Amino acid sequence: MSGDPDVMPSWISDRLAGRDPSRAVGRVLQALRVHPRQMSYASTAEAARMADVNVATVVRTAQALGLSGWPALRAEVRSRYLAGLSAAQLLREHDGGEGGSAVASVGRELTNLQDLAELLDDDQVDRVARLITSARVSLVMGSGSFAAPGLQLSHLAQTIGYDVRLQLTGGTSLLNAVSLLREGDCLVCFQLWRTPREVHHAIRVAHAQGVHVVVVSDLLGGPSEEFATELVVVPSEGSGMFPSLVPTVTVVQAIIGAVVRVDPARASEASDRAQCLWDEHRLFSSS
Repeated sequence: MSGDPDVMPSWISDRLAGRDPSRAVGRVLQALRVHPRQMSYASTAEAARMADVNVATVVRTAQALGLSGWPALRAEVRSRYLAGLSAAQLLREHDGGEGGSAVASVGRELTNLQDLAELLDDDQVDRVARLITSARVSLVMGSGSFAAPGLQLSHLAQTIGYDVRLQLTGGTSLLNAVSLLREGDCLVCFQLWRTPREVHHAIRVAHAQGVHVVVVSDLLGGPSEEFATELVVVPSEGSGMFPSLVPTVTVVQAIIGAVVRVDPARASEASDRAQCLWDEHRLFSSS
């Protein structure tokens, strides 16, 4: 979000879809363009002051971009600003946090969860759960540490009786795994901060095969949005060098809860079978 201040970022232009914003909405968009860091922290009233408009115009701007309100737009701007920084730059961005690193980290996560509560849609979580439960196979992927929520999703879903597989390797192995998916299957991808091109390629391949694609991302309007059956937006700002996974893990917990609600009897029976298998092979020490 830098360069010519008269040129809007492509993601804003794409979401406007050729519509000309009003003069007042244009002021908000210009403030987002020129002052992404300050706007990404601003309250609705602060954003209005920076753009020299009223609060209602700030809300209308978010709605003009297809978002529910200012919190969703602010989270989008913040994610895009942070995505342009290296790990070292992220550390400098958060340098000097009050209360020490541990307290600052907890405070950051509390803010993230507060933002998530405004972004998360119960109906969307239920739709994601039904895509997983109706699929023959679901494949879960993420790059590097962003695969961690995928491990949580695949393990818990398997425990309650669903074939949800975690794909940890990339390159030819990733494309081979995706090529085995069939129409009606499901691909779940965690995309945070920066995503390797091969992940986007895999999503395109899956979409072309009629696979339902669920993208959990801290960005709207990314290169995979047009292929996503469901795009679940999460905040991801950490307090140090790296993005936070706490909101994403929380979303996974919500999805698993919704999967259980689709068929509670099946989930209970599968969980009991798993427990019996673990006991039979003495996976855990007896109390």
